[in-house]
Amino acid sequence: MAEKYFVLKEKAVPEVLLKVVEAKRLLESGRVASVQEAAERVDISRSSFYKYRDDIFPFHDNVRGKTITIVIQLDDEPGLLSLILNIVAEFRANILTIHQSIPVSGIASLTLSVDILPKTGDPAQMVEAIEGTEGIHYVKILARE
Repeated sequence: MAEKYFVLKEKAVPEVLLKVVEAKRLLESGRVASVQEAAERVDISRSSFYKYRDDIFPFHDNVRGKTITIVIQLDDEPGLLSLILNIVAEFRANILTIHQSIPVSGIASLTLSVDILPKTGDPAQMVEAIEGTEGIHYVKILARE
């Protein structure tokens, strides 16, 4: 099933998720040296941090011009990578890197780094289009820069 994305006002977001965002900010800024220290500073457990860290990101109106890294698990079938790359091209995003692992049991792992440009369509819709492609098992936005 395809993941869905929502935009919420800060007041509608549970406190633990806001604290996870703050802990991530502390780690990225270098003001803390470890997840343990970040979790303690914002008063959440490490398990809460790890549970939600890949599921919440601050929304920035200037998301365009940013790099997103997407990990995809897909069937090892001829032409499937080409379909994914065509979807990225349709959304007018710029592919920076492609890494595909050697397939194991007929499943390969693909990592794409994509530059989101001003002319790029909605990145969430691009991810949904990739998820909706036959032969795709899993799609996750791994990072945003």
